[in-house]
Amino acid sequence: MGVVPDLLFTGPIGLSSPFTILFIIGMTIALMVWCGRKTNHPEA
Repeated sequence: MGVVPDLLFTGPIGLSSPFTILFIIGMTIALMVWCGRKTNHPEA
């Protein structure tokens, strides 16, 4: 394996990095959906 994948998937700090990226992407999608619903139905 290369240096970057080795660092990302072997150490405890490196393992938290992909999960953090996925969490940020997931929260972005969730907030976009939530804000989209709020703008379509402001009374809800």
